[in-house]
Amino acid sequence: MAGSKRGKAALDFRNTSLADALQTQDMAAVAFALRHGPTVVPLMKPGQRDNPLDVGDVWTFRDPTTGQIALLLFSDAANKPATLPPAVALMPPASLKTFLGAHQDEITTVFFDLAGPHPMQASPADVLAALEVRAGD
Repeated sequence: MAGSKRGKAALDFRNTSLADALQTQDMAAVAFALRHGPTVVPLMKPGQRDNPLDVGDVWTFRDPTTGQIALLLFSDAANKPATLPPAVALMPPASLKTFLGAHQDEITTVFFDLAGPHPMQASPADVLAALEVRAGD
């Protein structure tokens, strides 16, 4: 086609189902969205572009007073506060489950869309349970 540019289509850094579930604060819908779509995660260091298995180093928040660690997840990269590291990745459900499983003893809470528009908080155990595949999914 004349005038069209060749190249990769831009990635859409959002999970619309998760955004809709957070808007209604429906935990069952949040669980379904987590199992069936990627979640936006902030990165300390982006992964290698040539390696689709390298998501990068996921950024977590450590409370300076208590030392507790929170995992921040987003339904849309646009909901990530500018004060967080600029890089983001789309983390598929299996990768999120693996990450949380490996770090569930350190992570004390998980925040979804912390700065809004519809924030929600859950324990790592609740998120891991939500990521379990269910019959009929």
